[in-house]
Amino acid sequence: MTGNNDAPQHIGPDPKHLIELANYKMPFGKYKGRYLVDLPEPYYTWFRQKGFPEGKLGRLMREMDEIKINGLEPLVRKFIRKY
Repeated sequence: MTGNNDAPQHIGPDPKHLIELANYKMPFGKYKGRYLVDLPEPYYTWFRQKGFPEGKLGRLMREMDEIKINGLEPLVRKFIRKY
């Protein structure tokens, strides 16, 4: 024991980030207004080939692309807020 009283560190996905990712909607185009998790995988493939948008949207879309590739959509879907 080192005598360190630090709180245990959280290991795994950040729940706040998952909530944001799950509830983020596409702001333009054919799928405007749809949750990123609901966009079809070929749409992400197209962006991967052509280039994701700059900024926050692009960052979230790259993350969602990886989530879809790895079949982890159910993990994200459970964080969608029901209005």
